[in-house]
Amino acid sequence: LTSEGALQAWSHRLASASKYHRRPGVTEAADLAAPELYADDLPSGLVPHVRMEWFALQSGMLRGSWRAPAHTANAFAVQSFIDELAHASGQDPLHFRLRQLEPGRRLPYAQHGGPELDTGRLAGVLRAVADRIGWGRAVPARTGLGLACHFTFGGYAAHALEVRVDADGRYRIERCVCALDVGRIINPLGLEAQAIGGTIDGLSTALRLQIRVSDGQVVEQNFDTYPLLRIDEAPSVEVILIPSEADPGGAGEMAVPTLAPALANAIFAATGVRLRKLPLGLTVAAPEVAAAE
Repeated sequence: LTSEGALQAWSHRLASASKYHRRPGVTEAADLAAPELYADDLPSGLVPHVRMEWFALQSGMLRGSWRAPAHTANAFAVQSFIDELAHASGQDPLHFRLRQLEPGRRLPYAQHGGPELDTGRLAGVLRAVADRIGWGRAVPARTGLGLACHFTFGGYAAHALEVRVDADGRYRIERCVCALDVGRIINPLGLEAQAIGGTIDGLSTALRLQIRVSDGQVVEQNFDTYPLLRIDEAPSVEVILIPSEADPGGAGEMAVPTLAPALANAIFAATGVRLRKLPLGLTVAAPEVAAAE
């Protein structure tokens, strides 16, 4: 950061196996070494000096694509750390993000959903969820607001969450707002369903889903050990669809990447506890929660 609190340089390192690693039928060396970190993903284009490094890992396990593939993991890292930077420099997390995105400009984007990324549209979904959640208002003790935004597959997504943490460290989502700008809307009900489904999918993953390997075998063999979110656990999702005359973009994976960082950022706002590893779990350490009162 500069002395004025502006982003000046960003170094990003990721170590992972390619999603094509040991996938049946994939033999091309370029595919087997396909990185899971994209050079023109944000914050590239927003920061004067950016360095991104991907380290390919070898693994004996088969790989497949996750919903929103690498964007889900990378958005968690980027949007969580941007929140940390905002707090460390004494800036409001919303205003800090808008400072990077506005005024709106079009950046080259060579990945799926390109050939460009409009920072003004990303700022638009961010402002939409912030306005709906009531960003900046006073909240009770152990209650926090968090947000995150991301671009992928030609669409722009943002989440804002209000989280309440009990004295024993258990937390619950009081409100969840999702905004999507995917260009011209062809099927509003279908798009709303994708926003809700992606949000619940992202929340399910953020809370407790993980794949562990022991003695060369996957531990989680069925849904009793890989517990997806149940209906009685799912929050109501308020969806905002941004009108646009731009060409239609992707919608099926847009709402997944921003849920986990928005949730982690809300938990930090409520407790001062920064969660940097997925899954987040269902509780925050109770002594730390008590210290936040």
